[in-house]
Order: sequence, then structure tokens, then C-alpha cells
Amino acid sequence: MSLVRLLGFKTLACGCLAGHYRELATSREIAYIEEKGAACGVHGHRRNHTVTPERAARSAATVLTARAS
Repeated sequence: MSLVRLLGFKTLACGCLAGHYRELATSREIAYIEEKGAACGVHGHRRNHTVTPERAARSAATVLTARAS
């Protein structure tokens, strides 16, 4: 376990709440799914699990595209 600094929160398009953190030892940015959205269908969005910021954004875009169809 390493120390992290909170950078902020973001609500994804699927309704999930993602917390963005910076790992102090390596300066790596980490995103955790803090809360899963009630209507979220993305399997990779699980509460208290990490996702890469790019993957979180891509998943949200996929959900938006799927809903628009």
C-alpha cells in the first residue's frame, strides 16, 4: 500500500463516481471507482477498484455511444 493524494472527483457519463489520486512515491495518477452508477453496465467499473484514467474515459464514451443507438 502506498500513500496517495486526492486530486478530485469526476462523475462519468455512465453515472459512476471516480476519484483521481496521485501516488506520492511515483507521481503516477490512479483512478478509483468510488461508487458505481445505478444504471452503469460497464463490468470493469467496480466499487473500490482501480481503472486507468484513459480506460475510464473510454468506457464512459462507449456507454454514451451505446445509449445513442
